[in-house]
Amino acid sequence: MVTPVAANSQVVINLYDDAVPNSKPSSMEEISTTDDHGVVRISGVTKPTLTAYLPNKKTAHAGKAVIVCPGGGYSILAIGHEGHDVAQAFAAHGIAAFVLQYRLPTDDAMIDKRIGPLQDAQRAIQLVRERADEWGVAQDKIGVVGFSAGGHLASTLCTQHQEPLIDNPEGTSLRPDFALLAYPVISMKEGMTHNGSKKNLLGSNPGAGDVVRFSNEMQVTAATPPTFLMHAADDTVVPIANSEAYLTALKKYGTAARLVRYPSGGHGFGLHNTTTSDKWVDQFLTWLAEQ
Repeated sequence: MVTPVAANSQVVINLYDDAVPNSKPSSMEEISTTDDHGVVRISGVTKPTLTAYLPNKKTAHAGKAVIVCPGGGYSILAIGHEGHDVAQAFAAHGIAAFVLQYRLPTDDAMIDKRIGPLQDAQRAIQLVRERADEWGVAQDKIGVVGFSAGGHLASTLCTQHQEPLIDNPEGTSLRPDFALLAYPVISMKEGMTHNGSKKNLLGSNPGAGDVVRFSNEMQVTAATPPTFLMHAADDTVVPIANSEAYLTALKKYGTAARLVRYPSGGHGFGLHNTTTSDKWVDQFLTWLAEQ
């Protein structure tokens, strides 16, 4: 089902046509709040969606597209400044952008909360790839963008695309063609991880196997896509060591990768690091054009 939001520019798409996989009956309701700074947060998602921001056909950039995964520690979605604002910016640059409003891990509404967000990310790229012609997208130019915990989800998709966790009767590739990870949670290892994200995804006492499985710097292979990373060195929420470890793993396989390190900026600044005049989006677009 597709519901128009704004003529010829945005549509909201239900991620699943039928039952949502890995779900169970729940009284949980979706809640959206806006704080005094205008930051929009969504929680309680049980019916995941994609919001498509399609560029003007005159400015469309060779069929490129991105799926945007907002952050929020796997407890909320910072859907505004790490979702819709980002998608609008990419669409303005001629890149189709799809904001993924994914389910947050919870035992209340999921059979296995560890894989719920990943199922939604896999379904998102499956859906965009299978409907690429409809949206003017090239099937081999679909990337993923993730912020903070959304960066963990995006990097999990990049490293665990070979094992479908959703129905995939057409055998559609679930591999992103490129990735942009902004101040991402990468590892579940103590001393490096974001403890809130780890607890929300894996529980209070995860087993060693789960820690390894979801430490994405340990899951990189030759099939992991080219990746652009952005992180501030003074980030005290998600240490820059996360991005550095992922960069090292990618370079081990000779995969194209770049890390933009800002001396300052902290965490969660979205499009605009107010400590610098540099625009990381411009750097990313230049890097992407080189791939």
